Amino acid sequence: MAAKQIHLNAFEMNCVGHLARGMWRHPADSRYRYTDLDYWNEEARLLEAGCFDALFLADVLGTYETAPGDSAIALREAHQVPVNDPLLLVPALAQVTSQLGFAVTISASYEPPFAHARRMSTVDHLTKGRVGWNVVTSYLDNAARNFGLDGQIAHDERYDRAEEYLHVCYQLWEGSWEDEAVLRDRESGVFTDPRKVHYIDHAGPYFRVAGPHLCEPSPQRTPVIFVATGSPRGKLLAGQHAEAVFLASSSLRNVRADIAEIRHIAVRTGRAPDDVKIFNHLRCIVGRTRSEAERKAEDYAQFRAVQSRFFGFDLSQYDPSTLLQDVELPDNGSGRGPARYIGQFIEQWAGRPTVADLQATIRRHGGLDPFAIVGTPDEIADKIEEFVEVTDLDGFNVHSNVSLESYRDFVELVIPVLADRGLFRSGYDPAQGTLRERLFGSGRTRLPASHPGAACRPSLAHQPAAATG
Repeated sequence: MAAKQIHLNAFEMNCVGHLARGMWRHPADSRYRYTDLDYWNEEARLLEAGCFDALFLADVLGTYETAPGDSAIALREAHQVPVNDPLLLVPALAQVTSQLGFAVTISASYEPPFAHARRMSTVDHLTKGRVGWNVVTSYLDNAARNFGLDGQIAHDERYDRAEEYLHVCYQLWEGSWEDEAVLRDRESGVFTDPRKVHYIDHAGPYFRVAGPHLCEPSPQRTPVIFVATGSPRGKLLAGQHAEAVFLASSSLRNVRADIAEIRHIAVRTGRAPDDVKIFNHLRCIVGRTRSEAERKAEDYAQFRAVQSRFFGFDLSQYDPSTLLQDVELPDNGSGRGPARYIGQFIEQWAGRPTVADLQATIRRHGGLDPFAIVGTPDEIADKIEEFVEVTDLDGFNVHSNVSLESYRDFVELVIPVLADRGLFRSGYDPAQGTLRERLFGSGRTRLPASHPGAACRPSLAHQPAAATG
C-alpha cells in the first residue's frame, strides 16, 4: 500500500472541448451547457460529494493556429474555443459548496500584477480561502498578438517576468497590510490603522508598482501557488515558488525524474521536500466490469477527433504512411510542443511509428500513456497505487471524457475503493477550511516561513501608506 494519501483535482476548462477532443459530439456529453451556471453548479456538487481537493480550471488567451491567422481546425473541432473566463465561475461555485477548492489558471505574461492581486484577494475572501492560482506564462502566438505583441516573449524571459510578477504579488498580499491593520473601531471612527498599511514601491525590470494593496488581508493572503510546467526554467520556478506542481508527462520515468528535480530545487532554496505537492494527469474510463469499461472505450473512440493540431501542428497535412521521424515538427519553446509529445510517442513505440500509428493511438483512450487507464474500479485503484509508489506523486488531475458521466463514474465507483484502501480521504476534515490546509494540514492557512513570499511580510522598513491623524 502507498505510504501516503493522495490528493485529487478535477481538470477542467470553461469551454466546449478541453482535452477530450471531439467528445462534445457524444450523445451523453453535456459540454454544450458550459455557458450555463447550473452545469457548473452540478459539477461542483458532484466533485464535493467525491471529496475532491479542487476543481482545477485551465485557460488559454488565444486560439490554436496551424499558421498565423488560421484557427479553422480549432474552431471547427471546438478545441479550447469558444472559451470563457475561468475565474468568474469561482465565486458562484463557492456558494453551492463548502469544502471544494478552486485552482484557476491565470497568465503572468500579459496582465499587470496589481489588478491581478486585487482580483485574487477578492476571490480568496469570497471563497473563505479556498482558491489557488495556477501560474502560467502562456505559450500561444495568437495570445501574444491579442495583447499587442508581434509574437511570444522568449520562453525563459517569460519565466523571469513571472518570477518578478510573483514577487510583486507577494509584496501586495503579504507585506502591504499588517495583520492588525483593520480595526473596525466604531467608537473611534477608525476602520484601518494607516500606520499598518504600507506602500511597496516596487521598481524592477518589468514592473513598477507603488501600492498599497487595495484589499484587506484575505484568509490565505496569498492563494495557493500552483505551477504547471515541464521545461527546465519552469521547473526552477516551481521548485522555488510552487506549493503544487502540475506535470503532464506520459512517462513514469520522466515523472519520477521531474519530481526528484523539483524537490531538489525546493530543498536547495531552503524549503522542505514536502512543501511541494506534485500532480500528474490521470485519464480514466471505468466500468463495473472489465468488459463494460472496454465497451465504453470503444464507444468513445468513435467520437474522438484525430486530426486536431498539436500546439500549432496539423497532423492531417501528412500522408498517413509518413514515418514520424521524418515529420518536421515545430516547437514553440514551451516544453509542451509537438516535438516533445511526439518524441515521447516514438520513444515508447516498438518499431518505427507512422502518422497513421499516431492517429490510431490518439483515437484509442490515452494511446501509450500509462496514466490513461481503462478498467474496473479495483484495476484503476491498483494503477493509482502503483503510480504513487513508483514516482512519488502526491496526487492527480483527473480528466473527463464525457461530461458529466466521467466524473460521476469516478466518484461513484473509484473513490470508494481508494478510500477503503486508505489511499484517499473518506470525508473532508472540517478543521481544514482553506485550500492550503486541505493540501498541507490544519493550521497551515498561510505561506510557511520557508516560502519566498513570507520574506515580504511587514518590517520596520516599510513606509506607512498615510500619516496618522
